[in-house]
Formats: sequence, structure tokens, C-alpha cells
Amino acid sequence: MEKVIISAALAGAATRKEQNPSVPYTSQEFAEESYKCWKAGASIVHIHARDPQTGNPTAEIPKIRETINAIRNKCPELIINMSSAIGPGVTAEQRIAPIVEMKPDLASLNTNSMNFALVDHKSGKVFGELIFQNTFKMLVDFAKAMRENVVKPECEVYDFGGIYNVLLVRKQEIFEEPMHFQLVFGVAGGVPFTPMSMVHMQSLLPPDATWSVCGVGPNQFPAGIMASIMGGHIRVGLEDNIRVLKGKMAEGSWEQVEVAKRIVELADREVATPAEARKILNLKDRV
Repeated sequence: MEKVIISAALAGAATRKEQNPSVPYTSQEFAEESYKCWKAGASIVHIHARDPQTGNPTAEIPKIRETINAIRNKCPELIINMSSAIGPGVTAEQRIAPIVEMKPDLASLNTNSMNFALVDHKSGKVFGELIFQNTFKMLVDFAKAMRENVVKPECEVYDFGGIYNVLLVRKQEIFEEPMHFQLVFGVAGGVPFTPMSMVHMQSLLPPDATWSVCGVGPNQFPAGIMASIMGGHIRVGLEDNIRVLKGKMAEGSWEQVEVAKRIVELADREVATPAEARKILNLKDRV
């Protein structure tokens, strides 16, 4: 099997310092956390930039630019994966504009509209929710914009319908092949992690596609274990889970990267360097 790419999603749109003090807000905090994740074994950092004063996700390009440039300056070897979701209440135009501006190597491409909620899984209570809008038009428009700017889409799949949506619009030949997918498990409104769900999702992907898994909360490491066995790649980070093993609060996304590296080694695979990850993902050199 090829080497395993470990990605670290540092903040997301929802996780806050009140939940875990290590969630980065400022550009310097993002750069320092990226560096720690790189040294721990990550090849990719996934970025939702934050307003450094409020901690809220931001669509303001100057603030996003400051964050991305800080990471590039601190960790020039790392692959940067920018979010095209950003956060609630952001227009389609605002979502794609920073990616066109900053031209990262990778960017998330969300694949279907869905319920997206913050819940208590024990009681079933829903504390907050929104409709995460990702229409076919957005899927096609974002994919075309990414291709024009030499940004590889990471197709974010929250349920089986997302895969079928991508396979449908793929017929328009809007994607550079081979494609890359992120299988996301555990979002309230999406598919929870089970081994059978992962096997079925992976079986639907194009045969030459690369794929990674993202497990939310307690789904994080079980999904990573399955992916390491099945030939996939692993995403961790405080966006998805604020803890590490046995419920311990994570000291940072880097600590979860260390756990992912142990999982990879126990599966008798090796962790990819950023340079090796670029080859595995077929990332294009920029002219």
C-alpha cells in the first residue's frame, strides 16, 4: 500500500477556545499549530480562517490572506487545504473568492445540501442547526473555478448522496483526474461511522481516486483505523474532535496527529512526507 497522508483540520467553523483553548484564532496561532502538526507527521493542514478578535469564522480576504501567508512562511513544505464552506451565512461568491485569490494546493468541495446540527447524542436534543447549502450549480461552479486556478478539489462526502452527486457532474469532465475524496462520518445530518458504511462509500468511488476519512468526535480514531487498513488516508484536528484517547482534552491538533501516526505504524504502513503527499495526490506544480 502507498504511504498514508495525515491531514490536520485546525479550527473549523464552530470549535471555539471555550471548548479547547488550543483552537487557533490569530494568524500566528495558525502558523504555530501548523508547524507543530508538520513536525508530528502531518502533510496537510485544512484551514477555516478566524477573525482574531472574535474567533468567528471569516470570509474577509485580508484576514484569510494573513493566515494563509503566515502558514506558508512558517511551514513552506506543508500542503494547505482551504475550506470553501467558511461558515454560516456566507454567500456562494464569498465562499469561492478566497480560494481564487490564494490559490492553495487543495480546497474542500462540498457535495450536497444537508441538515447540519449541533446535538447531544445521548439525549437526542438539537442545540443548533442550519441547512448546509451545496447545490449542483455550486458544485459545478466551484469545481470549474478550482480547475482554472490549479486548485485540486477535495470532495467532501457526508452521505452516499454526495458521492452520487459528484459522479453525476463528473460526466461534464469538470474535474482533473484522478480525483480526491474526503469521507466524513459523524456529522448530525450525515452518516455515522460504521465499518460497513465506510466499505460501501469507498466502493462507490472512481477506481483510481484517492480518499481520506474524517471522523467527528468519537468517530475520529475508529475511522482512521479502518482507513489505515483499507488503503486510505486520515484527517484529524480540533475542527472535528477536541479530545484524544480516553476522553483526554487534546493539547492541540498536533497531539491527534501523533495518535494518527501511531495508528498508521500499527497498520504496518508509513506516513507520507509533504513531498510524497504531493505525488500521491497528483498535485500540479505551479508555473
